[in-house]
Amino acid sequence: MNRLWSRLGVRALSVGLLAAGLGGGLYLGHGQDDQQQSSQATLVAQANAEEIALLKQREADHAAARAYRRTAEDAAAEKAAGEARQAAANARKLEVKVIADAAATKKAADAKKAASGGAVPYAGHIPSSCNDFSGSRQIGCALMLDAGFKIDQFPCLDKLWKRESGWNYSALNKSSQAYGIPQALPGRKMAKFGADWESNPATQIKWGLDYIEGRYSSPCGAWGHSQEVGWY
Repeated sequence: MNRLWSRLGVRALSVGLLAAGLGGGLYLGHGQDDQQQSSQATLVAQANAEEIALLKQREADHAAARAYRRTAEDAAAEKAAGEARQAAANARKLEVKVIADAAATKKAADAKKAASGGAVPYAGHIPSSCNDFSGSRQIGCALMLDAGFKIDQFPCLDKLWKRESGWNYSALNKSSQAYGIPQALPGRKMAKFGADWESNPATQIKWGLDYIEGRYSSPCGAWGHSQEVGWY
């Protein structure tokens, strides 16, 4: 009987040890699987982190490149604008110089011509309605229109100054010393319209028209007075 219990005890102990071994093996197997899965998850996380970091670095590099290009483009645009402004300023200076040189040349030519006894040429606009006339008469027609008179006043002005001076800018009345196309008395009165009053028909005509407007209102008014009394 004792032997039987001994055998049963040994068997029970063996079964228990076997079960414990199997349980431990299963536990160890599960532990190894968990450890392997944890390692794989760590590797995946590291790979994802590295990829994200690489993408961020690339984006930063692209942003830096775009910023550099913008800076370079802005600098180039500013340089081009500066060069354009400088070119425009140089062109304006050149234009001013050309105009000044032309004016100085004309002034010198006019002075030379005046000194030699010639009339100063007229550089103003001649309306088409004055094209039938020439010389001082054409200038007189143009300046009369500029002064605000109508073209129908010119026949009166033409007759008036034909009688007074023959439209001769250097006409001198030796007895009265009246001078020029409008026979200003004295002639230096015409300096009001220019220092070249002795040789510039336009200066004389401007003075004459101003005188007529102030005293007779119109060329025909002056001509009517001249017809009545012989002078204006």
